[in-house]
Amino acid sequence: MRRRQLITLLGGAAVAWPLGTRAQQADRMRRVGVLSSLTADDPEGQTRMVVFREALQGFGWTDGRNLQIDVHWSGGDAEGLRSNAVDLATHAPDVILGAGNSSIAALLQATRSVPVVFVTATDPVGAGFVNSLARPGGNATGFLAFDYSISAKWLELLKEATPSLARVGVLRNPAIAAAIGQFAVIQAAAPSLRVEVSALNMHDTSEMENVIAAFARGTNGGLIVTSSVLALRGRDLIVGLAAKHKLPTVYYGRHYVTAGGLISYGPDWPDQYRRAAGYVDRILKGEKPADLPVQAPTRYELVVNLKTAKALGLTMPPSLLGRADEVIE
Repeated sequence: MRRRQLITLLGGAAVAWPLGTRAQQADRMRRVGVLSSLTADDPEGQTRMVVFREALQGFGWTDGRNLQIDVHWSGGDAEGLRSNAVDLATHAPDVILGAGNSSIAALLQATRSVPVVFVTATDPVGAGFVNSLARPGGNATGFLAFDYSISAKWLELLKEATPSLARVGVLRNPAIAAAIGQFAVIQAAAPSLRVEVSALNMHDTSEMENVIAAFARGTNGGLIVTSSVLALRGRDLIVGLAAKHKLPTVYYGRHYVTAGGLISYGPDWPDQYRRAAGYVDRILKGEKPADLPVQAPTRYELVVNLKTAKALGLTMPPSLLGRADEVIE
């Protein structure tokens, strides 16, 4: 073989080898971990994961074909969150999806190198998850649950639906910072609406019945349910207690109203998982969390349950119904 032919042959092999390697890398199975504070049998958690998987499929990622999704359900248990976060970080997937501040905090304690995309986060700058919304700066980015100012809207809606309202109990888990911020906004808005606000503190689901029953002994009362894992896990119990004690109640998500609650106003929660899939796709294709800004919700929805209103003896104002995105009859 002549020298020129040999050089050409070797050069061709050198070019072909990296191309083949790149093709193999592009086709390799990618791994995405998910840390959830809910349980595996929670319908809302399952709905959100279906949306996440379908959105990823729209970007060309199919679970079981070129993507492996490993979901860790922690059931809201603090120790379970920590151990699952460590397990996910140890196996170093390409990206981890974290839902809610408790999950995000556990993940960022477990790893500062594996990319983390979060959803339903409250004040991620104040919590130390990112340096700023525009420039996260670390290994995490994602999507805000909502701004604290939305809490005043809950009180306004409750007063609009129940003009005789004089007392409002705010069901919250005082152990989380978001509950403190939400309550502060509600409390600040109360004087202009001529209502008295009190905190109904719960540290676990077993306390819900007692605190709601105690508040219900008074008259002209209503409830606001602030966002927390406890409230989400106990939504059927809360909705049932509100009905039992004839308490008009405003919730932060439509999943309470479809379960029989009166009114909800808040972000389209599954939409956050849909948008998060877009960030996961971008990271799988080489972008860095530090360069992807934290985004606020783009879709808010007001949902009213007329069947529940009738059971409570309430007539929903036409102005409220006219603004509703969905009315359940």
